[in-house]
Amino acid sequence: MKIKELLLFIIISYLSTPVFAQDNFPDGTPVPDWFRKNDLVTIDKLGKKFIITDYGIFNDSTIIQTEKIQAVIDMAAQDGGVVIIPEGTYLSGSLFFKPKTHLHLAKGAVLKGSDDISNFPITMTRMEGQTLKYFSALVNADGVDGFTISGKGTIDGNGLRYWRSFWLRRAFNPQCTNMDEMRPRLVYISNCNDVQISGVNLINSPFWTTHLYKCKNVKLLNLHIFSPEKPVKAPSTDAVDIDACANVLIKNCYMSVNDDAVALKGGKGPWADKDPDNGGNYNIIIEDCEYGFCHGALTFGSESIHDRNIILRRCTIKNANRLLWLKMRPDTPQNYEYVLVEDIKGDADHFIYIKPWTQFFNLKDRTDTPKSYSSNITMKNIHFECKSFFSVEKSDQYELRDFSFENLTIKAEKGEYDKYMIDNFVLKNVKINP
Repeated sequence: MKIKELLLFIIISYLSTPVFAQDNFPDGTPVPDWFRKNDLVTIDKLGKKFIITDYGIFNDSTIIQTEKIQAVIDMAAQDGGVVIIPEGTYLSGSLFFKPKTHLHLAKGAVLKGSDDISNFPITMTRMEGQTLKYFSALVNADGVDGFTISGKGTIDGNGLRYWRSFWLRRAFNPQCTNMDEMRPRLVYISNCNDVQISGVNLINSPFWTTHLYKCKNVKLLNLHIFSPEKPVKAPSTDAVDIDACANVLIKNCYMSVNDDAVALKGGKGPWADKDPDNGGNYNIIIEDCEYGFCHGALTFGSESIHDRNIILRRCTIKNANRLLWLKMRPDTPQNYEYVLVEDIKGDADHFIYIKPWTQFFNLKDRTDTPKSYSSNITMKNIHFECKSFFSVEKSDQYELRDFSFENLTIKAEKGEYDKYMIDNFVLKNVKINP
């Protein structure tokens, strides 16, 4: 090959290779290219296709078909393959996916959860920062590396009966906890690496919608996650709960739920940081998403011990209660650090909300109050409307330091703030009610 031809080949090869802009996490470490390579799963590459209607399962929303669907999953696990839910509605209790299996929901397909809790077996699982016996989710995958959920269909939790029952119990006993009313989650994925959930609708969950526990390299792409705020509120239906995970991307998703949209979990209690079942969340990016109603667009806690390198960016928020919410538990040691919220537009009741979270406070056998920290929090390039700009409460239980607000244009009913509530609070080009 001549020198000119060789140079031309090198130039063409260079230009045709994807080039990603330099991007860093808030602590300065580079964001791996993994976060930018987001090809959707192709089921043709997942092995044999197991269409459930080929195995005696009927399009019928009135018949529980858990055992038959599970049998197809077990069959797919033998050599590996994808379980396909075709167009139609299929009623089920808990399903357990195994190594080498995948779930695909075709357009018009609905995997619908039973509204009878007896169809969800009790297992050792993870709920509200604790490892304990509780009800399995509708879709479960534990130790299934490479697990995928894909398609244009719907996983419907059928939550109305559970929601009504919860509010009836709460009216009878205002002190009842979220777990006292027996109800399943929609999707629970634990101890899995290299997971992708893409394209599907996740709606009407009885409890948390998508719960990730001790997972690495998880991508949630192009999802529609919804539970109603009215006429019947869907309590505790968080869109995504990230619990002791590393490397999670939530991209191009719509989230509107009657609780927090993205909540960082990891453990609670006075000795939570000593429990090996607990853990921190590291390298989490939420980007290019749209939010409807929710309690918090990005919420730290209420069961969380350490969160580092968390990014929320290029999102539109509509009708949220809070944009950024740091729940500070006085009975749990917490450290929220290196957080970036940027390029946001929309509205919420509160722009930033930091106060003690005392629900179900319990120091157990600890005699002192554990100290907590929030530091290196940056919010920049934001156009926003809110009722309250700075809903921050000072407390001896926690320290707030190294916050930066930059290039903010805020329209607020209450726009005042106290710079001295936070150590080293830097404000640059912050315009309130300009």
